[in-house]
Order: sequence, then C-alpha cells, then structure tokens
Amino acid sequence: MFRFTVPAVRTLRAAAVLVACAPLLAAQTTSSSTATAEAQSASQAAPATPAQTPAPAPRVRRVNSNRQARIARNIQDAYSHKWEAAGGGGYLRFHPGDQLLHINEVNFFGSAMRSLGPQWGIVADVRGNYGNAKIPNLLAQNSIFRPQISHYNFMAGVQYRLIGVEKYSVSLAGQGGVTMSKFGGDAKGLPSQTIGLWKDSNYNPTFSASVDLDYNIYNNLAARIQPTYVATTFGSSVQNSLGVNVGVVYRFGRR
Repeated sequence: MFRFTVPAVRTLRAAAVLVACAPLLAAQTTSSSTATAEAQSASQAAPATPAQTPAPAPRVRRVNSNRQARIARNIQDAYSHKWEAAGGGGYLRFHPGDQLLHINEVNFFGSAMRSLGPQWGIVADVRGNYGNAKIPNLLAQNSIFRPQISHYNFMAGVQYRLIGVEKYSVSLAGQGGVTMSKFGGDAKGLPSQTIGLWKDSNYNPTFSASVDLDYNIYNNLAARIQPTYVATTFGSSVQNSLGVNVGVVYRFGRR
C-alpha cells in the first residue's frame, strides 16, 4: 500500500494548477501575436508622409525687407546731390615732339560736376601735366638733353552715369576745350621747336574721354579711379595720350 508524503502532495497540486491554466495562457499568447501582426500590417500599408519644408520665419522676411529699404535709401542719398567736386593726381603717356620718343608725365586734375538728374551732368575739368622730354644728340643744343615741359588742359563737357548702386558707380565723360603749353621754358632761351619739341601755343584744341570708377566710402564721399584718353593738336598732328587718374570725390547740395 502506497503512502503519500507531503512533497508528493505539493507536486500534484502544482501540476493540477498548470493543467488548469494552460488553455488561458494559450489564448493570451494567440491574441498577443494577432495584435502584433495587425499592427505591423497597418504600419506597412500606411503611406509615407512627405517631409514638409518649414515656411520662412516672419523675422527673416522682416530683416530682408529692412535691408532692401536701407540700400534704397543709401542709393537715393548718394546720387541725389546737386554738385560733385573731384581732385587728385595721375599719369599720362605723352608725345612731346614729332621726332621725339613718348614720355611719362605726372599730372594733377580738378573737376566740378553739376548734376541734371539721376544720370546726366555737366562737368568742367582742369589738368596740369609735367615731364622731361628726351632730346636725341642730333637735335640737342646748349647741352639740353632732358628739358622740363608742361601743358595745361581746360575742358568742359557731359557726364553720364551707367551704373549707380550702393557701393560703387560707373560713369562716362566726354569733354572738349583748349591746351596751353610751356615747352620752351627749360630751353635756355631757344625756341622749343629748334630742339624737336612742339611749338608753344595757348589755344590748341583738345578733346578727352574718360571712365569714372567711384567707390563710395560714405554717401557723400568716394574714391575715384579714372582711366582717360586725351587728344591734343600740337603741330600738324594729333597726339593720342592715354593715362589714369586717382583721387577723391566729394558730393554736396541737393537737387
């Protein structure tokens, strides 16, 4: 006859509990697997939503608008002046005589411009040019080999502004006038033409064309670089001279 000990009884009870709970655990596992599969199917079937670019912030638009307004004010302020005065110095490549070589001259310039509108203006210009001619041995007299010469241009004309933005402007200028010369001042009393220089004259017709490149330091003050062409008419020919001037421009008055 069998005897049941206390551990054996406990083991039988635990087995009975497991057998009773097995169907419930199986149902819960099945429902959990079904829910997971349905969630995966739903996530795969849902269309992907495209990423949207955020609209510019109102502050960015306001900053850009303020910047454009400031630039427009500066342009209006810079180019609405009635007068411009410019001055400086430069370099000119000049032909001092029919039988002589070209020489390098230094010069000064001063100009005034009366604005007629945003683009057109009337300009007056004065220039002084100085250099030393090179006299060859065949023409030299009284040991004059490098006499100092000078000539002065007095011109007036028109100016047209091609570009006028906040930081810089580009203008074209065309002028005409006369040139006064002093070629024989260093010839020790000899007429200038005896040593190969042009004859001195006070009223030789002169023409000039230039490009004014202005960089605005302030609205009323700019730095100027001016490539220039000058045509003088000494003797029976035309002297075509090229050079460049550098200076400053001061604007004042209001139209």
